[in-house]
Amino acid sequence: MSSAAKWFTRIGAAVTGAVLTLVVPVHAWAAAKGVDGIAIEAARSRRRRGGFGLFPIFGGLCCLLVVGGIILALVLISRNRKRR
Repeated sequence: MSSAAKWFTRIGAAVTGAVLTLVVPVHAWAAAKGVDGIAIEAARSRRRRGGFGLFPIFGGLCCLLVVGGIILALVLISRNRKRR
């Protein structure tokens, strides 16, 4: 494994650990305090809108950018594997 891949794996593990360290206690606190009921109530009373909110074009562009980024990453990874 290259050193860049090793560092990417290490950084990914550190970020995942940090996120879980913060998310799990906050989730437990919210469940104990009854905050989940408030969130459900807010979701029910919110106005229903279709699509991605006010501007469906911006939501669609964001989606296309994400899909394009994933496709670009897959193409670059496959190119690097064919060179070896």
